[in-house]
Parts: sequence; C-alpha cells; structure tokens
Amino acid sequence: MKFLIVLLVVVAVLWLIGLPGRRLRGRGDAQRRTPPAAPPTLQDDIVACPQCGLHLPRGEAVPGRGGYFCCDTHRGVHERAHPPA
Repeated sequence: MKFLIVLLVVVAVLWLIGLPGRRLRGRGDAQRRTPPAAPPTLQDDIVACPQCGLHLPRGEAVPGRGGYFCCDTHRGVHERAHPPA
C-alpha cells in the first residue's frame, strides 16, 4: 500500500512539472503559426442608395453619377431616370 501511495505522488509530481513545459511549448507553436493580427481599420462613411434608400458602407457601395448605390441595377435605373444636364 505504501508503495502505491509513493508511486501516485511521484506520478503527480512528474505530471505537474511537465504540465507548465507543455503549456509553454504549446503557446510558442501557436504563436509561430498564427499570423499577426491586422491593425484595426477605420470605418467607412455610411451612404444611402438614392434609388432605394438602403444604408451601406461607402467601401461596399457602387459609385455612380447620382451618388453611391447599393448595386449596379439601381445605379443604371437612377442614371436612366436622371440623364445628365
């Protein structure tokens, strides 16, 4: 019985000693494999489509003669309805 308790204590100590080493090795591998985080980007201005009124970021909008549109279809409809002067 005494031998079993000593064996369990030795196994527990070895497990606890080995655990921090595994954690550090795991972190180092994970840090090397993950790409660095991209710097935060500035938010685009929000624009409204003149045809339907949908609000969307300027970077996702389609520029046209009458402003920024949500899609090519609305840009075409608006430009046909409002010819240049």
